[in-house]
Amino acid sequence: MVDLSFLPNLSDAFGNAQQWLFETIVQPAVYGLGMGNLLEDAYEATGWVMVGLVQLLVMLCLLAPLQRWRPVEPVRDRAAVRVDMVYTFIHRLGLFRLLMFFSAEPLLDEVFGSARVHGIDGLQLDSLIANWWPGVSDTAVASFILYLLVFDLVDYWIHRGQHGLDRWWALHSLHHSQRQMTMWSDNRNHLLDDLLRDTIIAFTARAIGVPPGQFIAVVAFTQLMESLAHANARLTFGWLGERLLVSPRFHRVHHGIGVGHEGPTIGSLGGCNFAVLFPVWDILFGTARIDARPDAPMEPTGIRDQLPEFGGKDYGRGFWAQQWLGLKRLVRGT
Repeated sequence: MVDLSFLPNLSDAFGNAQQWLFETIVQPAVYGLGMGNLLEDAYEATGWVMVGLVQLLVMLCLLAPLQRWRPVEPVRDRAAVRVDMVYTFIHRLGLFRLLMFFSAEPLLDEVFGSARVHGIDGLQLDSLIANWWPGVSDTAVASFILYLLVFDLVDYWIHRGQHGLDRWWALHSLHHSQRQMTMWSDNRNHLLDDLLRDTIIAFTARAIGVPPGQFIAVVAFTQLMESLAHANARLTFGWLGERLLVSPRFHRVHHGIGVGHEGPTIGSLGGCNFAVLFPVWDILFGTARIDARPDAPMEPTGIRDQLPEFGGKDYGRGFWAQQWLGLKRLVRGT
């Protein structure tokens, strides 16, 4: 179950709903398919689906009205946005977790199982918190915040790699090829790009001993904040807020054509504003570009080589075309 122990009422409600969904639908289906040995994994998967449904509800009830209230630009290419919605459903409703379960998870089981055989254990940050801050009354809150910071730092350097390595950019460029950025755009990624990134995150989670429930909660919060960061909303958090939490304004600079994710010449790599949650990493490592003025101009999003004057490169219109073209770019290295 998702660890919401610092929010007891929500935790109980979520747990009851997860148990009902599992016992009513998932468990009979698992037994019917003769896969009773996977019941524990199926229960965890039910938690991921529940989290995804909650995320979609929040997006539709809060982020969608925000986009209608103060849009950066009118949405003219709704077909492109619908493709982004497909990516969101694949990730938020557990389909991508199935890919992880059958690919990366067995590899991680082998790696960490072998490490334990040789007497190598990972860190246990939960226990370290009690030693570092013995006066903390609620270790669940403290550990949640610490996990957010750790994973966000790892995500920052993953993001730097996606923009700094030619082969990785060949995949990640799909994410930046969206010219109509909305709350649905966060999960618009090549599946190999996501598989690599999520494997690194899952490895980190095991290495520092994150309980499964806490891990789901951290991922869920991060994903919701990323959906907000990609929203088509003219929203800034002010001089201080822009330095504390990634806003739609801060992240839109990262997606700006020739501004946030490219070097000075077409085809060169570089960029700014790589942080996922906390701009402090960009500030510390010299990659921040912050302009919190409400009237600051908003750059159009996309990649320079998509523009007709720079070659009009095709990144694909549909899901399968985008995945295929990403593989071709990976092979060519551009």
